[in-house]
Amino acid sequence: MMTLTRSRILLSVPAVLFVASLPARAQDDFNGLTASQPTGKSKPAPRDAAGHPDLSGFWKGDRATKPVGNIGKDLPGFKLPLTPAGQAALQFNLTKTIDPESLCIIGGIPRHNASGLPFRVLQNPQSVAFLYFYSYYRLIPTDGRKHTEDPDPSFFGEEIGRWEGDTLVVDSIGFKDEKVWIDENANPHSDALHVVERWTRPDADHIHVETLIEDPKFYTKPFTYQRTWLAGPANQPISEYSCSENNVDRDHLGPGPGPIRPDGTRGYVDLAPLPPPIKPATPVKP
Repeated sequence: MMTLTRSRILLSVPAVLFVASLPARAQDDFNGLTASQPTGKSKPAPRDAAGHPDLSGFWKGDRATKPVGNIGKDLPGFKLPLTPAGQAALQFNLTKTIDPESLCIIGGIPRHNASGLPFRVLQNPQSVAFLYFYSYYRLIPTDGRKHTEDPDPSFFGEEIGRWEGDTLVVDSIGFKDEKVWIDENANPHSDALHVVERWTRPDADHIHVETLIEDPKFYTKPFTYQRTWLAGPANQPISEYSCSENNVDRDHLGPGPGPIRPDGTRGYVDLAPLPPPIKPATPVKP
């Protein structure tokens, strides 16, 4: 399925699925991909030369965020307001499509906002860049430009940023409608998807997003998703992620996300116990 080492990550399915299924202590063993809330008083958020909060840094998921990977996290019963067309698209994903990320296809937005993997933000006066563990990036202009009339469809959409006080607003349209899941649980989106993210940094230790998701083809009404990440070490690198390398399970993958637990996360309720560690051989005395 996957091999994890402290120096690199080799995947055949999205790492978030594996990491999210591990106990908290085990999660912390894998390169510190997640964290718990810091103790003590946080320092104020740093600011850039223009006076905006500086979102730059390495950001890790808060281990208390549940369910990870589910875009319906903040909805009653995690139930998305699907239209009949949206319900049909969900059933198609469940029965006919393999998780696009497991085939090394970009997850896009808003799926990345629900991911369990960390990311790095780089901010300058003209743009904000998000660098992901998947070796993907998105570069969001904040130079005052407007959306084009007919953007080419893409996995992240055409993203335009602007500052509203201390909030970075990212408005995205022009999404692909094929080979896409809106989250880890195979929920769909159409080419009518419109995503508005509102990013804030309330203090030095936290970054937060509130996401408005609109898709009149597949959802009866707009809904929201919010999430907070925790600051990691300033010198933490984004590990190399070669999705196709050692992809031994690709030819055996089936459609859909597999089982969904009652808590809204993807995976089995009862994991098979790991075999005991192999004991080192006892040297034979001459």
